[in-house]
Amino acid sequence: MSRIPQPSPRPPVKTTLVPPSRSRAPSPSKPAASVSSPRARTKSVPKSPSKAIRRQLPVENEPPVPKTSLSIKEAVALKRAEAKKAISTSSSRVGLGNSTGFGEFENLEDADPVAAKNEEEAPELGRWSVKETIERARSTGAINLSSRSLPCIPSALFNIHLGVTPDSLKSVASEPPISLSTDVSSSTRQIRQREGPAWFEAQDLHVLKAWNNEIVEIQHEISLFGSLKTVDLHQNKIVRLPDTFADLTALTTLDLSHNSLTALPSKIFTLPNLTVMNLSHNSLSELSFGAPFSNSSSRKARDNTFSSGGFFGPVITRASSPLPRLSVLDASHNKLTASTIDHANLPPLIAKADFAANPLASGGSNSTQAFIRALSHLEHLKELHCETADIGDDAFPSDLSTSGSRCFPRLQILDVGETRATIEGLQSALSGLKQDITYDITTEQPPEGTLMVSIGKKVVREAWEIEAERRVKSRVSKSETSTESPGGPNKTDVGQNNVDVVKEAWEIEAEQGLLTEGGRRRARAAATMSAADIAAPLKPSSLIGHGLPSTPASTSQSSLTASLTNPQYYRATTQTLTLPPLSAPTKSHARSFSLATPFSSSPSSQGKTDFALPTPTLPLVTISAQSFAQTLKILVLRNRKFDLCVSLPTTGEVLLPSLEELVLDGCGFGDQVSVRRQADTGTTTPPRSNDALLPLLTRFFPSLQTLDLSYNTLTSASLQQDVLSSLILADNFNSRKGLRHLRLRGNRIDELDAFQSIADLFKGNRSVPDWKLEELDLRDNEISKLPAELGLLPLDVFLVDGNLFRIPQRRVWEREGTRGLLSWLRGRLE
Repeated sequence: MSRIPQPSPRPPVKTTLVPPSRSRAPSPSKPAASVSSPRARTKSVPKSPSKAIRRQLPVENEPPVPKTSLSIKEAVALKRAEAKKAISTSSSRVGLGNSTGFGEFENLEDADPVAAKNEEEAPELGRWSVKETIERARSTGAINLSSRSLPCIPSALFNIHLGVTPDSLKSVASEPPISLSTDVSSSTRQIRQREGPAWFEAQDLHVLKAWNNEIVEIQHEISLFGSLKTVDLHQNKIVRLPDTFADLTALTTLDLSHNSLTALPSKIFTLPNLTVMNLSHNSLSELSFGAPFSNSSSRKARDNTFSSGGFFGPVITRASSPLPRLSVLDASHNKLTASTIDHANLPPLIAKADFAANPLASGGSNSTQAFIRALSHLEHLKELHCETADIGDDAFPSDLSTSGSRCFPRLQILDVGETRATIEGLQSALSGLKQDITYDITTEQPPEGTLMVSIGKKVVREAWEIEAERRVKSRVSKSETSTESPGGPNKTDVGQNNVDVVKEAWEIEAEQGLLTEGGRRRARAAATMSAADIAAPLKPSSLIGHGLPSTPASTSQSSLTASLTNPQYYRATTQTLTLPPLSAPTKSHARSFSLATPFSSSPSSQGKTDFALPTPTLPLVTISAQSFAQTLKILVLRNRKFDLCVSLPTTGEVLLPSLEELVLDGCGFGDQVSVRRQADTGTTTPPRSNDALLPLLTRFFPSLQTLDLSYNTLTSASLQQDVLSSLILADNFNSRKGLRHLRLRGNRIDELDAFQSIADLFKGNRSVPDWKLEELDLRDNEISKLPAELGLLPLDVFLVDGNLFRIPQRRVWEREGTRGLLSWLRGRLE
């Protein structure tokens, strides 16, 4: 007899997809037509149901039901769904007495088993329910019940995985119901249970994560999960742990941070495989590492292998020393003191220890010293964090590193920031260490053999920032050494300079303007200039010649005039005057020439003139006396550091009325500049005075449109609002045209308050008539904050690379340029 469910005797119903309609449709016509056995055998249903149907003939007047044709594929799908339904359920509703014959299926879409399975497996709200998660953990061995507001670890976890019902907890009166997703029938549940993992496919639970819940207490049956390796219960409300928690001997990672623990089970320090232990942000008052191994319980501790009960009970193997494999211990933000930490029994393999924000010194200075000494004897310790802890210089005795035993042999990071410890105290205590001590905090791990110490307020910098600062200091020290040494640099200095030139040639070329072909030609032309200046430093402006006596001032002035009109320096087509640099040459050149007449030349030759160029950085006395002074438009004075001053005539306020571009980069000018006023015919050394640089340039060059002060030593003190307004804005009363290009790259500017005040002029105004500035270069300064008001300035070029500020990020101007940066700054205002 077939097990396929048979249709019950019921009058035929007019449907479109029901298979019995094919056997019922010809029944009204059977009394009139002869029934042939071959036609009856080809029907899709057995003979016995068809005979039962023929016994109940409908009324002859009833019209016949139209015959519906089904494809073979559809009929096979219906038969398979019908057979699977009959096998998977034992309910009488789907048995032989079922009136429909197809269970809960109404059409082909409901009969498709693949579609039904996909619909059942869809998680609710993006994740599985608690019970479904627990069931799936049987085959994965890992369970994550985080952020579900659970009052405790669900009892279903013990029931499903272990077949054990845990004891009720005092803190949880009744557990919330955990069930499968809604609208799932009993037959679907039975299908899911039948499709669960087989006994040989199930895995022991080794990962348990239940963080960010409302757990206050943990069941003592947790010890039955003997294969647990990772337990993460942080951000809960756990007050205490059961004593059986220490039976999880396979545990390697334990996170109990951000709870309310006041004490730990003493046997938790006997876990043999624990490597990471996070106890931060609790209320722990002691760490008794050696409590399980004390004299009173030595017998129990030494008997470290025992059975938990019964012949088939799990065997628990404890450690014979405190946490023998622990490498990371985080006990920060607790109530621990140095006297309550059992520093005599510290785990020997600790590589990172964090005791930050603990009142360590509350137990007395002697206990703090003993605690630090115990930590210094740990051979594997690499990081020690005690920031914001109550600790001072008394915790680091002066003989800490000079004692016979090794002190911090592998320590790389020591963080005592925002404590009472000082640099002097730590330097005295750590003077005997083998490591190189640095106080620069970086984001990178220090190299082997280097100890990075953090004291006071922590300032984290990038490695490239520290390297740049170190290079600047080395250059300053080298320049000071070369300046202080009499008679020029020695052989060792020359060798060192040659090494520096080979390593960083592009930097030296950039400082001296050698990145262009014209700059290189000027450098070759002025290669021997410094030698002549050093040979006669007391008379830099005197006439140098061969076989000529000392000439009067008038002759000197005419020679200087002839020298500056030389095509080598003055180009009449562009009205440009370029004076060569007066700093010491960085390297010798194969092609050079002397500015003085050679000794072998005849003094009567007409094509050559004996002359010496002026040595002041800005020799306005000499330039204003030239014939082209009233029409000069471009003045280039780059790297003129020999005589850092400005020579001015005694009369005259506007010296170069047509000058439009002034280049003073690499001259070493500061906020104040030395000014030497002298008459054109003066022969004595004139007195000097200090004046502000920017007002001086504003007064003498009214037509100035481009000012290049890159790579000087200007600070924010020189950038006052009135000074910048006079320099940048146009003024018809004083015949100033207004500055268009201002380049302040490579200075020491740390704030932009003056530019911020000028930007306030554009609040409510789309344009200011006196504003002409198009380019502002502030690269490679020390600006720590970029005011948002600068976004109001109508600039075409705004360069801010190489400063200290972190907001906005570099990608703002790298992707969108100046417009994107200004737009970002304006957005900060809104």
